Amino acid sequence: MSNATKIFQRRIEFPEGCVLEGIVWLLPTQPVFGSQHLYKYRLYYGCEGRRDIGYDNERGKGDHRHYGERQEPYTFVTPEQLLEDFFTDVTALRTGGKS
Repeated sequence: MSNATKIFQRRIEFPEGCVLEGIVWLLPTQPVFGSQHLYKYRLYYGCEGRRDIGYDNERGKGDHRHYGERQEPYTFVTPEQLLEDFFTDVTALRTGGKS
């Protein structure tokens, strides 16, 4: 992403084979089509090749969250809140809770 500033990037591989990875960029001038802010992000947690939790703002779809097969709108507030919401969902799933 040219001229964007990477503000977060992480990849964690868990012993049982699950993977958590994410990246958040601050865009220089215009929001991603469908979003109202200057951040582009892709957050993923999955096991055995399936996406269990995902947050992204894919062009044209705007901010949304994937939880298993379910997809729903996500209200973006700040990058910090985004990461907190994502990690809360991952922790709940990994410990048997619900989101």
